[in-house]
Amino acid sequence: MSANAQELYEMLRKVQEPKGYCFNEDKVRVMELLEALIKNKERYGYMCCPCRLASGDRDRDKDIICPCVYREPDVKEYGSCYCNLYVSKEWNEGAFDRPYVPERRPPEKMF
Repeated sequence: MSANAQELYEMLRKVQEPKGYCFNEDKVRVMELLEALIKNKERYGYMCCPCRLASGDRDRDKDIICPCVYREPDVKEYGSCYCNLYVSKEWNEGAFDRPYVPERRPPEKMF
C-alpha cells in the first residue's frame, strides 16, 4: 500500500462517513481500488471508477468519476457500490447477503 493510497483513504473516509458511506471492511480490496483511482487520475486527470472502462473524455466519463453517480442507488438497493469500495454500515456488519451489484451505467456510455 502506498502512502498516497493511505492519504486518500483518510481523506475520503472523513468526507464520506458522515454521509453514511463506509469503506468495505476488506482493507486489501479497498487499497487496491484506491491505488487504481490514483492511477486513473495520473492517466486521465480525474479519478474515474477503476471497475469500468473510461474513455479519457472527462465530460463523457463524468458519471463514473468516483464517487460515481450510481453509488447512491447501488448502496441504497444492494448495500454496496458496483466496485464494493463504498458500502453501508449494515453491509460491513454482514446484516444481509452481499448480492452482485449489476451495472447501472447505460450501454451507450460504455463505448
